[in-house]
Amino acid sequence: MPRPNPPHPLNPLDARRIWLRAQRLDSAAPFGSGASAVGDAVAHLGYVQIDTINVIERCHHHILWSRIPDYRRADLRQAQSVDKSVFEYWTHALSYVPSRDLRYFIPLMRLHRRERERWFTSVTPQDMRKVMRLIRQGPLTIRDIEDDVLTEKEHLWASRKPSKRALQFAFYTGALTISERNGMLKTYELINRHFGWETPPKAASTAEVAAYLLDRSLRSQGLVSLDSICHLDAPSKPGVRRLIEARVRRGELVSVALEGAAKQEHWVSPAALEERTEVAPTLVHILSPFDPLIIQRKRTHLVFDYEHRFEAYVPKDKRKFGYFALPVLVGDDIVAAIDLKTDRQNRKLLLQKWSWVGTGAKRGARSELKSRIEEALDRFERFQLGE
Repeated sequence: MPRPNPPHPLNPLDARRIWLRAQRLDSAAPFGSGASAVGDAVAHLGYVQIDTINVIERCHHHILWSRIPDYRRADLRQAQSVDKSVFEYWTHALSYVPSRDLRYFIPLMRLHRRERERWFTSVTPQDMRKVMRLIRQGPLTIRDIEDDVLTEKEHLWASRKPSKRALQFAFYTGALTISERNGMLKTYELINRHFGWETPPKAASTAEVAAYLLDRSLRSQGLVSLDSICHLDAPSKPGVRRLIEARVRRGELVSVALEGAAKQEHWVSPAALEERTEVAPTLVHILSPFDPLIIQRKRTHLVFDYEHRFEAYVPKDKRKFGYFALPVLVGDDIVAAIDLKTDRQNRKLLLQKWSWVGTGAKRGARSELKSRIEEALDRFERFQLGE
């Protein structure tokens, strides 16, 4: 039996160029504009995380703006509620996901239905009958239900409204979907009625889900590890590993020895390995801390030598970068972390703290870098205060 080829050596600079290419952060407007660009961006990235923090614009809008320069919030509303090219569901967090991928989430929906007692013990049959009876009459928000008798919270982020818990349970089990979002107020709708299905899509098999996770990561990460593919999803790792090994044997994936990764294995497609190109140093991206380039902190540290700190929940005197620091990508380097806050009442963007980071922000180059970043901050302020 032939011996497997030794891993291909790869330095962090080439690794980050592969990743930036996969994330489409190596060009100014990779997806065009409008609602179709939103659908295309979410389809390429695989998911865009949703979060409630709004010290600046919420992260789902921010992530899309980073790749669609003339992005408007109405474009996401159009994609979700009219075109229906994206829907909301759980990946490693609540996210916008391409509607074309919904079948890969049906097994998870069924799992939630079977394991109801783990998270939704307080949801009674009466609660479920009530919300389902109401929603059959038309889409609704939790504000439309006014007769709830408030109960104690089961945990810190739970709701005291029984109807909200029932809506959430029906959402996670796939009976309902979120048809519209205004700020963080969600409108729930019957999933079949929202998508116009007579019958729902066929659930993906376990093998199909493993292939989906691997292909999604190869498309959006370029260079992958088992941890990056199965982020916060340990049960999927054995199946994904078997699939990787099969593709390596067929020559569809190349094993990579990433400098500094020690024993952590990485893989890349031969095409991505050949395609790595320099990123224009004039490109500046002010990134969300929930951006796919940042959210896997250990991976970002390994590839960019930048250890992001999310300090919103850190005591003020122990913060290094600030309450809500945003990494700044210039070309293929993360060179700064800027703590910003949007003062919506006075219509301006407040700079709380500026921290230079990494080797790309050498002292002699900081003046020119600062000028370019300030230009990007002007664009970012217009986005913050627009619409």
